[in-house]
Amino acid sequence: MIRIVSNLKMYRLMFSGIVEECATLVAMVKDQENVHFTFKCSFVNELKIDQSVSHNGVCLTVVSMTDDTYTVTAMKETLDRSNLGLLSVGDEVNVERSMMMNGRLDGHIVQGHVDQTATCVDIKDAEGSYYFTFRYEFDKEMAKRGYITVDKGSVTVNGVSLTVCNPTDNTFQVAIIPYTFEHTNFHAFKVGSVVNLEFDIIGKYISRMIQYK
Repeated sequence: MIRIVSNLKMYRLMFSGIVEECATLVAMVKDQENVHFTFKCSFVNELKIDQSVSHNGVCLTVVSMTDDTYTVTAMKETLDRSNLGLLSVGDEVNVERSMMMNGRLDGHIVQGHVDQTATCVDIKDAEGSYYFTFRYEFDKEMAKRGYITVDKGSVTVNGVSLTVCNPTDNTFQVAIIPYTFEHTNFHAFKVGSVVNLEFDIIGKYISRMIQYK
């Protein structure tokens, strides 16, 4: 039996960047400029209509459910700014439910608002772990507003909270331990894979305040 959302959520909760698991895309339906994505994962029976779930770092609202699947809707702006528009049935996405405010913040403050995409340009085996290098489009004006990576700072890649190393103007590396590699869609990345980035919100606020100093 399908339950349809009756009212739209007027707010968004935050995430921690600690991915719970990979959900599998089982159906996608285009509806004018929107796309309805239907996923299957282990915690479907714990979800409810109007709940926020991060998908590859994109905060989307559950709009309908069956016994073993749930559906979310992405609008054109989201599809253009993220890698969700590149998904095909059978693909895996990283999922995380919104953070409980009485819990520990194990990652960093993640809004679920993807800033732009990046491309994987190198993967190195680090004797059990892995180093992934990503390149993104550099914009000087956006960089002034905090859309950058800094050494030892935080960045969200496909919804995963990670620590930056070896950043340049338009590239950065992250180190991925075996657990993260196995339990997120990092195990499916290849050179050329497109990922979603969310830069650190604290850096954005600091950059904005400096402009008015």
